[in-house]
Amino acid sequence: MRLTILGGGGFRVPLVYGALLKDRAEGRVTRVVLHDLDAGRLSAVTRVLAEQAAGVPDAPEVSATTDLDEALRGTDFVFSAIRVGGLEGRANDERVALAEGVLGQETVGAGGIAYGLRTVPVAVDIARRVARLAPDAWVINFTNPAGLVTEAMSRHLGERVIGICDSPVGLGRRIARVLGANPQEAWIDYVGLNHLGWVRGLRVAGRDELPRLLADPGLLGSFEEGKLFGVDWLQSLGAIPNEYLHYYYFNREAVRAYQQAEKTRGAFLHDQQARFYAAMRNPGASAWKVWDDTRAEREATYMAENRESAGAGERDEDDLSGGYEKVALALMRAIARNERTTLILNVRNRHTLSVLDTDAVIEVPCVVDAGGAHPVAVDPLPGHATGLVCAVKAVEREVLAAAESGSRATAVKAFALHPLVDSVGVARRLVEGYTEVHPGLAYLR
Repeated sequence: MRLTILGGGGFRVPLVYGALLKDRAEGRVTRVVLHDLDAGRLSAVTRVLAEQAAGVPDAPEVSATTDLDEALRGTDFVFSAIRVGGLEGRANDERVALAEGVLGQETVGAGGIAYGLRTVPVAVDIARRVARLAPDAWVINFTNPAGLVTEAMSRHLGERVIGICDSPVGLGRRIARVLGANPQEAWIDYVGLNHLGWVRGLRVAGRDELPRLLADPGLLGSFEEGKLFGVDWLQSLGAIPNEYLHYYYFNREAVRAYQQAEKTRGAFLHDQQARFYAAMRNPGASAWKVWDDTRAEREATYMAENRESAGAGERDEDDLSGGYEKVALALMRAIARNERTTLILNVRNRHTLSVLDTDAVIEVPCVVDAGGAHPVAVDPLPGHATGLVCAVKAVEREVLAAAESGSRATAVKAFALHPLVDSVGVARRLVEGYTEVHPGLAYLR
């Protein structure tokens, strides 16, 4: 089976390849094609994968190309993890937003909208090419903003594109662990949009254990989300929110922390990865060691500003392991081998949430088999969550409309309608600022 990785020169590709190396079952991926626009990055990552595969029998063959059509033609699965504008673009997203006093995070608020506006046209082009060159392929989308980009691609690929994210998986794992349950045996009642969801129950052997967690301040304050949001707020919600909801519930504190930070997250990663790729130009360097040391630093500093503003301290060691690559592998296995499993994924709503239309992409538990991902029926969201989900989905739709039409006015509308952008005037200045720094937004007229 052949897997094409778009963004194949990206830093996290070795995580995906590492998961593939552990898969020894029949029907596994035997060939990996890396695609990237930057040949130097492809060369660096290929070196890491070669060292990673050393001594592993029958390791998947790896090839690399800068030709997108060549990478896609006849493939079985496409893993999309592109970053339009690179990390410099992410840093600019943060900088322009923070200058206006609003959040610039890459998937939430103004930064997420800017990222979406320049990514959607590229993602749509990829979707059209997949439909033409590999019509039987399944696309696994990890490109951010994941829900928005998945919905854009679904308009051309239907249900053959599925979005993944490691945040719900990590959240469920942490809750199960603190309750003394096996995450593999727990049913996680999670619902929302990508980076905008809530765990409302965790069932083990048919019993919901979440009320026990919410009733115990000691347990509730002992893990990442308890430290981040605070025990009182979680008890008030009666649910455990995805960590990205910290940007909504504690927006002023998050913006202030980002403004006071020595570097934004994007700027930090830009500098860190520049050092990594520069080190890879030394033929004598141990590619795997350089990569692994960089990865450890990257994961340890994840959401550092939010944790600092909340007084949450350092991340627990058990949380420094990512997880999206495991979701991707489990998804491919279930489809390719018809191995029925349940995963939290970004898929078309169908009739899962009555407040959204059938084509809206949401993030919910899905049963996966050879026919794809099928969302599981869930209880309605409470009013406060419904309002937020509907507001953000409306913004996503304006982003899609702006990307399709090239309308600058529609782009302004997308920014102005977002709950974390507090003024139409700010929205107009954001569009001006972003179009000045992003060549990829020149299509907005």
